[in-house]
Amino acid sequence: MASDTPDLTVPATMSAMLLTGHGGIDTLVYRDDVATPRPGPGEVLVRVTATAKNNTDRKAREGLYPVKKGQVASFAMGGEPTLTFPRIQGADIAGRVVAVGDGVDSARLGERGLLDFNLYADERPDINLTPDYYGHGADGGFAEYVAVPSAQFHAVSNPELHDAELAAMGMCSYQTGYHMMTSARVSAGERVLVTGASGGVGTALIQLCRIVGAIPYAVSQPEKASALIALGAEAVIDRGDLASFVPRVLEATNGAPIDAVMDLVGGEMTDLFIDTMIHDMKARATYPRLSIAGASGGNISEILWTRIYLYQVQIFGVSHGTREEAEQLIGWIRSGQLRPVLHATFRLSELHAAERYFVSRGSNFLGKIVIVPDSQWEQHGTPFALIDQEPRS
Repeated sequence: MASDTPDLTVPATMSAMLLTGHGGIDTLVYRDDVATPRPGPGEVLVRVTATAKNNTDRKAREGLYPVKKGQVASFAMGGEPTLTFPRIQGADIAGRVVAVGDGVDSARLGERGLLDFNLYADERPDINLTPDYYGHGADGGFAEYVAVPSAQFHAVSNPELHDAELAAMGMCSYQTGYHMMTSARVSAGERVLVTGASGGVGTALIQLCRIVGAIPYAVSQPEKASALIALGAEAVIDRGDLASFVPRVLEATNGAPIDAVMDLVGGEMTDLFIDTMIHDMKARATYPRLSIAGASGGNISEILWTRIYLYQVQIFGVSHGTREEAEQLIGWIRSGQLRPVLHATFRLSELHAAERYFVSRGSNFLGKIVIVPDSQWEQHGTPFALIDQEPRS
């Protein structure tokens, strides 16, 4: 919880999980002799208490961010690759400030907070053209300590939130979801189809839709329906049986077209998602909008471009978000309007087990996996550990 007082003693070395190259989980190496970072000017040193795991950790490790066919690579939107090895992954970091760099008020010592995970190219608050992030272009939170910009480590005192729950509301999922919505100009009263609804971005989108007054329809498995409806979904549409997918969506909306699709799936379902928006253009008040921020169902979709330009479908590619959006999300967290969806915690030393669990997760999986340093486990990890978590290796 937020009320404990941290020990501000900083050791010379720390435990961390190092990504040593592209490949399988064997490229993740746990060490306890990694030099502890020191905060530079304008930075704070954070003792990490919890870091949420994101699918981007796996994709970056496996080199699944190509911009040309056949590539095994991570993204380099700024022109030069920023993922170098060894790298400490982990973007959604919660923890306590234990040291400050030059120019940072010492009053921040002991403060609990959540990181805005972006590595911004400039100070603009409203645009982020070369997205990169902590855990990719700079070391992240799969460690005991991390040095980050003071301005991006936002204080969140809320005593009702455990640190693992705070990490589960990290910017990687929530800011991506919010940027999908702002890009597509989602507004109150609109019907929004949320694909991949049981994951971190999907559960964030359901909540964010309700905050702005939009109506989210979730695409997921039937056994997750009750939990998603409790979170705010208007209805849950089974992602199986593609032949009947569009009629089942329209049945849920009482025949009204979907106004905007927030797509995290791609692949062969993209065309079906478009169909839910264009089946009755006379019933629409706005252009059909498709925001894309993932491709869990396949990186290539076949679409007739005539369907796009004749129906005037607007497509938005989304990666990360802006400083303004991060500030808004932090405000909603502080006010209690956003709720954590935490599935389970794993020890940092057992990140291999967490990766295997994440890939093979079953029908009971909803929300985020959070990684807790072994030294913080009893306080911040134990309350949310899986009872049937696989044995330590």
